[in-house]
Amino acid sequence: MTRILLAEDSQTQSLQIRGLLEQSQFEVDVVSTGKEVVQRLEGQQRYDLILTDMMMPGINGLQVVRAVRFHYPGTPVILITGQGTDALAIEALEDGAAGYVPKSEMQDKLIEEIEQVLRAAEIDRSYEVLLDCLQRNEFAFVLRNDIRLIAPLINLLLQMMSGLGLSDSTDRVRIGRALEHALLNALFRGNLEVSPAELPSAWDVLRTGQLKGLAAERLEQAPYRDRKIFLEVRMNRQEARFVIRDEGPGFDTSRAPRSDGTARLDGDGGQGLLRMQTFMDEVTFNGLGNEVTLIKRRDGETVPREVEP
Repeated sequence: MTRILLAEDSQTQSLQIRGLLEQSQFEVDVVSTGKEVVQRLEGQQRYDLILTDMMMPGINGLQVVRAVRFHYPGTPVILITGQGTDALAIEALEDGAAGYVPKSEMQDKLIEEIEQVLRAAEIDRSYEVLLDCLQRNEFAFVLRNDIRLIAPLINLLLQMMSGLGLSDSTDRVRIGRALEHALLNALFRGNLEVSPAELPSAWDVLRTGQLKGLAAERLEQAPYRDRKIFLEVRMNRQEARFVIRDEGPGFDTSRAPRSDGTARLDGDGGQGLLRMQTFMDEVTFNGLGNEVTLIKRRDGETVPREVEP
């Protein structure tokens, strides 16, 4: 059973969140401060995921993210934020959080966010010794509009990045989510031209491998059914570069959110685009808006920020 550590100082909200988690068959431990999170981990307690409120007395959620990222990089952290627009939430994503959920959307999105993070954390390690010998690689994929191709494709790319030493276990979760959003965006909003209001849940379609509604209808209609997704990948031990292009009409890239603390986290596709920008080192679009380039560079030595015990 999946073990989750929940850090929430409000007893009312901790009961509400715990109820949601236990309904989905998660095993939940609850603490009320960030300090207790650190103490649990120092005491050799192991969790599959940590869910922490942003605002807590003493060590806040941002400091929890930094501490776990440095000392326990294999444990993903999801942040619970009080507002949709929050510079601290963006900073937490940049510092290592695997995701966030605004409290106003917790009832609808919490379990989906957790499932997405846990899925991204599942990477097959059976090729690690062999991939450690890898020096560089290049791929060129032409993908039909098949949702079932996305998960194994991302798993392959993450394995290659791991072998090249371009990512640790925490980064693999974050990079996987960025690639997932870019590929889903190319499929739904690009090739199938499905509007944000009509987009299906990414969690549902990736879990079931089936499309519904307008997206399913357009798989049978020209010109949508004949469009392809083009992916070019170049990796070496210094950086990984992903270029994803669809055959749709593109979108207005001036509306893309900025990771400077002023972007809406709950806007029109804003959450996914913001994750791409914060999880990758560089994200650029072509003029038409139907091609995105994502770059992840090899990190230098990580210097931890001071966290009070």
